[in-house]
Amino acid sequence: MSNTEALPVQESEVVPCCPPLTERPLSAEEAERTAAMFKALGDPVRLRLFSLVASHAGGEACVCDISDVGVSQPTVSHHLKKLKEAGLLTSERRGTWVYYRVAPPALAAMGQMLAAWR
Repeated sequence: MSNTEALPVQESEVVPCCPPLTERPLSAEEAERTAAMFKALGDPVRLRLFSLVASHAGGEACVCDISDVGVSQPTVSHHLKKLKEAGLLTSERRGTWVYYRVAPPALAAMGQMLAAWR
């Protein structure tokens, strides 16, 4: 018998961080918000961790499954924290493990921002 239960998926509207780059110049606040997301992904270890979470079966990954990226476990935790602070990942503790998911609104907003670029 399992002690886990499926959590309901909440549909949330995508709130863009800013308009597509070709629509108008970014305000200072929009540029700050957007730069924080891209800065978080600008580190190769963070980009790898983000990719591991995004591509993991079921759309979520236990930290125990994604910690083999060539750095120590405390460094993995640091990078995951930075990705969370940038709004790119969400997490949930289940027992002794933490499970990570990509934050769909943030990913969709970044994609929308870049999609108009051709």
